[in-house]
Amino acid sequence: MNVTRKNIDDLNAVITVAVYKSDYTYKVEKMLKEYQKQTELPGFRKGTVPMSTIEKKYGRPLFLDMVNKTIQEDLTKYLQQEKLDLLGNPLPVKNDNIDWNAEKIEFDFDIALAPTFDIDLSSIKDLTQFKISADDKMLEDQVLRIRKQYGKMIAKDTFEQGNDVSGTFRNEEKAIDAPAQFSLEIFKDEKAVEALFLGKKVGDVVTLNTKGLFEDDHQLMEYLKVGHDDVHGLDINVDFTIEEITESEPAELNQELFDKLFGEGNVSSVEEIKEKIKEDAEKQFETQSNQKFLNDVTEALLNTTKFDLPAEFLKRWIQTVGEKPLTAEQAEEEYAKSENGLRYQLIEGRVMSQNNLQITFDDLKAFTAEMIKKQMAQFGQMNPTDADVDGIVTRVLSNQEEAKRISDQLMSEKMLNLYKEKVSTSVKEVTYQEFIAASYGE
Repeated sequence: MNVTRKNIDDLNAVITVAVYKSDYTYKVEKMLKEYQKQTELPGFRKGTVPMSTIEKKYGRPLFLDMVNKTIQEDLTKYLQQEKLDLLGNPLPVKNDNIDWNAEKIEFDFDIALAPTFDIDLSSIKDLTQFKISADDKMLEDQVLRIRKQYGKMIAKDTFEQGNDVSGTFRNEEKAIDAPAQFSLEIFKDEKAVEALFLGKKVGDVVTLNTKGLFEDDHQLMEYLKVGHDDVHGLDINVDFTIEEITESEPAELNQELFDKLFGEGNVSSVEEIKEKIKEDAEKQFETQSNQKFLNDVTEALLNTTKFDLPAEFLKRWIQTVGEKPLTAEQAEEEYAKSENGLRYQLIEGRVMSQNNLQITFDDLKAFTAEMIKKQMAQFGQMNPTDADVDGIVTRVLSNQEEAKRISDQLMSEKMLNLYKEKVSTSVKEVTYQEFIAASYGE
């Protein structure tokens, strides 16, 4: 192996691979002899075709293939030995003046080196960790929703005050086709909407304007299934086709309902129901709060961690990596879209290495086992045996995609714990609506 490297600057270098005739000539000759043994041509018995004919037919392709294999083997071995931290893959330097008959042929490859930098998590200031609490109104609403869910539903022909409806919201312009079931209390101006529904029958269409339809525009995401970028100030008409009208007779809050919801004897009062609801809701809120905190730290790291990238190399590399080659203009656009993602990958990798964040297989198995136990508990399997859990863990982790997904989730948890420990923050207790407002700048 004869490979050298010349550094152009801190981020770019050229690797030169020298290939000698002695590296491949004997291999080509050996393969030509094998071809000769197997080749049959008119006028010649198998194995008697003259070597000159074999060389003429197969010599050049075999020669080029062997040179290429020798180059790739030497290049790969060199990169492994040197343990270079590369961005992208080596790009061959075009050379139209190669003397293929020379004793020594040299091939150049451009490479891009990952930048070196340090991460100082203590330099990030003024971030907020939100502690989201379930307020009394949310708890009351959830109790009423439970009572309606387990209550008696009476089908109605005509909509009357207090009825519920199910049907489909539609708007062709925004491609809205969203099934929904609700009571009219969800709307900001309940009385105005109720006036539109009163007296309507199954099959009738009620047209609603989305502007100010809900107290919080984000509810449009839930009921109309539109994206966050569309909901703010959305001002369109949507047609709601009534498919069912029901009158709900809420279930009584008694021990029979408590046992049905939480198991026999586990809950005996409305206050205990609210405590259960509060506990479950705030667990879900914690997940959302943690994700926002991760996003905020990510943004802060991108803003405070400065380093250069080998942009020109990366744009050239982007042109070559897809199914179809890109033009320089397309690669420029693609690089602009992916630059922040690449920067954070490098930052995240440096955070992991500086803080020795690693995942062992035992870590992964333990994390997966806890996930499975939680999932089983949700379906009423409270005390699965270790053998049952271990069997499921083995099956789950045998799927490479699933193992990668869980591994990423575990590393995200490790990063979160590190950031909570190292990043200076203040804790702010808010309601869910206040958290939504803070998250989306409203």
